[in-house]
Amino acid sequence: MSYDLEGRLLEACSCEAICPCWVGEDPDGGRCAGTIAWRVDRGEVNGIDVSGLTLGIIADIPGNATAGNWKVALFVDDRATPEQEAALLAAFTGKEGGPLADIAGLVGDVVSIERAAIESEVEAGNGLLRIGEVMSADFNVLVGRTGEPTRLYDGVFSFKPGAPAYPGKAGRFKVDLPQLGMQLDFEAHSTVQGHFAFTA
Repeated sequence: MSYDLEGRLLEACSCEAICPCWVGEDPDGGRCAGTIAWRVDRGEVNGIDVSGLTLGIIADIPGNATAGNWKVALFVDDRATPEQEAALLAAFTGKEGGPLADIAGLVGDVVSIERAAIESEVEAGNGLLRIGEVMSADFNVLVGRTGEPTRLYDGVFSFKPGAPAYPGKAGRFKVDLPQLGMQLDFEAHSTVQGHFAFTA
């Protein structure tokens, strides 16, 4: 059992910017509905190269994100071969152990697993995340006094030591997912682009 994965974590949700979940606080309104996508820039699972592929979840989080009991629908990049799909699912559902098993432990119920066309082009907090016809969000990074992107370090969901996360706002964040009873259409709510490095 082994994996070595690096890439970008992309998150858009119903919280106001900046998402309090990133610092371990309760979500705005006490509940979070959102998307987390893991864009693998470089990596392999048990010798199977999964570079360039993305796995995404749409999640209903009933309270503090670290308390678990998430209900999720899971989406695998439709460009993955059957072997790559199996490898990604094994790693990200915790079957391969390591840090991804800890993250998978936050999920209480997986309501569906589907393949979808996933567009996950976000760099330094700006870009686009789209999962089939189910979800879309444009990422617009927040900027500081100097005009440089705002950066967050060492948050609860910072999964690569020393790497910045870029909080932002979605011009539009939409979800239409009957499996979770979720239909969202928000403007100017939270987006975050982080980084991850997972090894087991």
